[in-house]
Formats: sequence, C-alpha cells, structure tokens
Amino acid sequence: METRKLKIRDLTLRDGQQSLFATRLSQAEIDKLLPHYENAGFYIMEVWGGAVPDSVMRYLDESPWNRLRSISAKMKGKSLLSALSRGRNLFGYVPYPDYVLKGFYEEADRNGLNVMRIFDALNDIDNVKESIKMINNIGGIADGAVCYTVDPKTEEKKGFFGKLFGKKPQLIFTDEYFVNKAVEMERLGAGIITLKDMAGLVTPSRAASIISKLKAAVKVPVDFHTHCTPGYGLASSLMAILNGVDILDTNIWWFGGGSAAPAIELIYVFAKKLGVEIEANMEAVGAIRKQLLEARRSLADYDLNKNNFPREFDPLKDTLPADVDALFDKAIAAAKAGDEATLLDACHAIEAYFGFPKPNEIVKNAEVPGGMYSNMVAQLKALQAEDLLNDSMALIPMVRRDAGLVPLVTPTSQIVGAQAVNVALDRKKGKPDYSNCSNQFISLVKGEYGHTPVPVDPEFRRKITGDATEKPYDVSTYKTPDNPVLAEFGGVKLAQNTEEELLLALLPTVANGFLKRRRKEEFDAAQAAAPAAEVAAEETAKVEPITGPTQNAPMGGRVVEIKVKAGDKVTKGSVLLVYEAMKMENDIQSEFAGTVKRVLVTTDQVVSTNEPLVEFE
Repeated sequence: METRKLKIRDLTLRDGQQSLFATRLSQAEIDKLLPHYENAGFYIMEVWGGAVPDSVMRYLDESPWNRLRSISAKMKGKSLLSALSRGRNLFGYVPYPDYVLKGFYEEADRNGLNVMRIFDALNDIDNVKESIKMINNIGGIADGAVCYTVDPKTEEKKGFFGKLFGKKPQLIFTDEYFVNKAVEMERLGAGIITLKDMAGLVTPSRAASIISKLKAAVKVPVDFHTHCTPGYGLASSLMAILNGVDILDTNIWWFGGGSAAPAIELIYVFAKKLGVEIEANMEAVGAIRKQLLEARRSLADYDLNKNNFPREFDPLKDTLPADVDALFDKAIAAAKAGDEATLLDACHAIEAYFGFPKPNEIVKNAEVPGGMYSNMVAQLKALQAEDLLNDSMALIPMVRRDAGLVPLVTPTSQIVGAQAVNVALDRKKGKPDYSNCSNQFISLVKGEYGHTPVPVDPEFRRKITGDATEKPYDVSTYKTPDNPVLAEFGGVKLAQNTEEELLLALLPTVANGFLKRRRKEEFDAAQAAAPAAEVAAEETAKVEPITGPTQNAPMGGRVVEIKVKAGDKVTKGSVLLVYEAMKMENDIQSEFAGTVKRVLVTTDQVVSTNEPLVEFE
C-alpha cells in the first residue's frame, strides 16, 4: 500500500509572527532564515498579505514589495509562496474597487507570489469571485478560504430573528453551510479549498465532520487552518489528518502554539505514528528552528511569553519520555474512537509537557478570536473604562446578531468588538443602545461590506443608518489618493512607481508617511553630496527639554488627529488627540486641567507605550 502523504503550508513568516509577535519580524531576521527554508520542502510558504503590507511599513519602515521579492529570490521556486487576501478588502480594512485588486495581484505575481488565499469576512461569495478570477487569469493558484464561525449561544430567537426562523434555536453555521460555500468557490475556479478557522474554534469533532464532507464534495485539495488559542488546535489538526485533509497549516516550534497554529514538530510525531509521510525536510526544519530561536529573542518586546519559552525539542533526535510518548498514542486512539474529551485532555497534557501556553479560557468561553479580545482590552484601557470588559464581552452576541450574524474575523471582529464597547459605554451613561456607532459599524449595517449570513432587520438598519434599504458599496465613490509633488524634497512626486502607487491606494495614511521617509532619504543623500559649504549652512534645531507634566500614550499606536495646540486651556477629560492602536481609533483624554505647553508629536507619527504626547505648563 502506498504511504499516504501530507503536504504542509508553513505559516511561520506571516501568520505565525502576526499571531504571536504583532508582525514585527524584520527583514534582517528573515534573511537569516531563508537559506535553510530553501531546502525545507514545504509545499507552500505563507509569507505575505494579511497584516504584513501594513505592519512592515507602519512599524518596521520596510517595503512590503522588497520583502516579497527577497523571499522569492532566495527560494528559487522550491516552495510555492502564498499571501492572504481579504477579498474585496484586499490587505486593508475597507472595500476596494477592482482596479486596485487587479493591480496588487498582478504586481504580486510579478514579484514571485504563486498562491493567493482569498477569504471574505462575511463569507459573501460576491466579495471573492472577482479575486478568484483575477488570480486565475494571471496564472496563479486561487485558494478559496471559507471562514469558520459558530452560532451565538442563545436560547431563543427574538424579534426579527424570531420572524425569520421561529423562536426555537436554528443553527445557521452547519456543516452544509461551509461545504456549500466551498463548492461555490471551486465552481468559480478555486484550485485549493481552505477551512479557515481564524479563532481556533473548530472542535475535533467538528473538524472530523466538516473535513470529511469537504473531501467528498470537492475535487481540489483541502487545507485546514486553525489556531491553538482556545485549546482545540492540536487535537483538531490530528482529527483533520485522520479525515483525509490534503494540506495542513503549521508553524515551526518557537513560532507555534498559543494563539498561533500548531507546531510542525508535534504534527510530525503524530504523523509518524499514523504512518503518514510529512512532505517536508525535517532536517532543514531543524536548522530553521535553531535560527528561529534567535529571531524570537529579538522580538522580546512583543512576546507575551518571553520568559516562558517551550522546552527545546528535535523530533529526529530526541527520545520522548515513555509517559509523554504514551500521550500521543492515547490521543490517536481517542481521535479514532471519537472520544473528544479524552483526545483534548491528551493534547493539552502534551502541550503542557513541552511548555506551550495553556488554553485561553476567556476566548474559549466567549467564542471570539484572541485578537478581537486583546483589541477590546486595549480600547477600554485607552478609554479608562477597563471595568466594562465583562459587560462588553457579554454584548458581543447581541451586536453580532443585530449586524447580520457576521463571522468574527478582520475586519468584522474589530467592528463588532468596538461596537460592543460603545454599547457598554452607552448603558453606563444611561443612554439607549447604539447611541454612539462607529462609521465602520454603520457601513456594515448599511451593506457596504457585503451580504451578511442572515439579513439585517430593516428597522434596525433604519435606526443605525437612517434608511431601511440595504445599500452595497459603491465603487464609484472610491477616490484614488492624491500623489502630491513634495516641494520640500526637491519637487518630486510622493509615489515614484506602480508599486508605491498601489501602497498609497491600499493604505493612504500609512503609505504617506512611509513614502515621505523614502523621499526624504533620497533628498538628504543628494544634499549630502552637495558642496560642504551648503551643508554647513544648515542649522539643527535645538530640542527643548520637557519640564512640565505630560500626557503619555497608554499603548503603542499612530497619531491620527491632534485636537489641541500650545496655549489651549483644557479640562480633565478633554480630548487631546486621536490615535490608532490595534487597528482602531481611540480618543486620548486629558488627565490634567491646565494649559497646553507643547504638543510633542505630529500627525501620522508612530508612538510607543508611555511615550509623551502633550506637555502642560
């Protein structure tokens, strides 16, 4: 009998570092890893898309295009390179017109990308069909990702939901829901189908039922993507293997587990016991693992577990203690028997032995993505309303139902989470629910993000948007960002080529600052080559030391808008500035009553936690 083989999509350089280390892995660290990756034999390496284009510009001051180009050059086509696209939202947080999508896909293909994993936060096929078509037209592989989600915990359907489905509970997100979406994507031309479990909520029993049904329903390879946040990831990955999954998403040891996907080393142990061949060079993986330890140490500022690394493990050389080895056998036996409780206990014991983070019970019980939870905590901290966290979490099911039962994944997770916080604040102030709605929530309810899994109550839509009619995003309203001439840097244009113009179209604010820094560097280099007398004539402004009390940043972020200036008198609670953190905008309210002496930051400046923002007299 021919040995069954399992292909691997390595997530380490994109989703792994995004899930664990806020996408702060620098190009310099990646360059150290690539010589080992060249011979690792991964079927696919996910290296781009998601938060990478945004974060590498915003936080690392690096070019997303250079990152893709450098990886492609080093890999020499030995593994397929993939990116994650949010469909109509691409790598950003709003819908974009087709010409922006087409431009990015074509430029990515020219720079070495092979696979584009395409999902929509609403599982709205209308939002992915053009992307699938575009990827196929340029010769790439379209990977159609169906977003896994669960029905809210509720005893009965009330109001508009009761009229639609009756008052008894009726499940929307059945196995058939996900399979039907997959079949539709395959019909449109998807060359891979992924069950994308961004929150790690797929239980082992659900992984078994959905993966087996996907394998029966589609002819293209099936991929399983999950995270370990609530504690299901390792067990569900084992169950996916047993039920015939073709491709499994994993990370390498130091970037695995916790809020990321499972570590390939643990999957390798399971596969070997099952007689399944992992299609990866585990010796090369070991070389990456060794270098990856240093890479993780360089990310200590963003590592929530920097003082609690997993114990080192080489599955090719290390002999497991008998009791730990028995846990792997116990997990396999339980999986084959459909004993989910025993399977989970065994997998949790395995992870505990190796020192991976424990399951996040808050996320597990709330059934929300870990990133959504941390975003809400950050938002409440910025609002100095941490006491409302439990209230905000409890409001998520209501807000989600009101908005059309949307799956919780970027950007809908941020939108729903932020709105739950707003409703909690409304109630604390004695105001009606939804007195304060974000522009993004209004757009979601209006219909601009696409068709929701269930219809939005027309009367609720009227309440939020002023009109009961669903209105899709109008691409004719999209305005191409200006590409101004920069007089201060010698009269050159901000964006100098197609790549830079695309960055400006995708993330105007972030790209504006990034590209200005590039033009300044070029201008300064030209000035440095000028006669010494001209350079000597320039004077450096002296920086005045801070002597007064300051308002500091509660967390790292980017300044969006400054509300005050020197000489302004403010009261305690006055809004000093607006800044973006964790992809959400937050008001910074004054802790002092007094006179503003200086504003210490500028619009679009990236600030770190506790960095002074405003100095008072």
